[in-house]
Amino acid sequence: MDWLHRLLGRGVPEPIASALDPGEEVVASGPVGTGGHVAVTALGLWVPGGQGVRRVGWHRISKATWAGDVLTVVEAEVTGHAGQAELLADRRPARFVLPRPGRIPHTVRLRVEGSIRDRYRKELSGGGAWFVVRKIPGEDRSVLQVRPDPGTDAGVVAAIAEEAARKLADPEL
Repeated sequence: MDWLHRLLGRGVPEPIASALDPGEEVVASGPVGTGGHVAVTALGLWVPGGQGVRRVGWHRISKATWAGDVLTVVEAEVTGHAGQAELLADRRPARFVLPRPGRIPHTVRLRVEGSIRDRYRKELSGGGAWFVVRKIPGEDRSVLQVRPDPGTDAGVVAAIAEEAARKLADPEL
């Protein structure tokens, strides 16, 4: 029977199963060495947290890396808006030891990269910023996200982001 579990998986672990949206399906999951599980769906990456589990949308993952048996995820946090653009800052990296990763690392990489529609790096006085157009999972729209480097003038970044978002919304401008 073990070969069947390896082939088909062991089902969706709780509490992830009860937290899924209607129609949301797990495509890969695995236990975390420190407890809990991670799971991959079309809408995001489910991770263990202080209050059970939570989903991080693919458009909110700045970076995900795999080394040894550790999946490291850098989640972006919205710090403000400039017109229709989201201004972001990275949270501390979260590390998940996955003793049996299966397809998780590969699937996470594909989903994160697949959410990116376009990206551009702009060098500015005191640093620079990444301008990234990302598909919002489960929705038929994209959003411009801007992640400035520490020390970059926030006012300059916001002004550029607002103008860029306006031009993306109406290319005739």
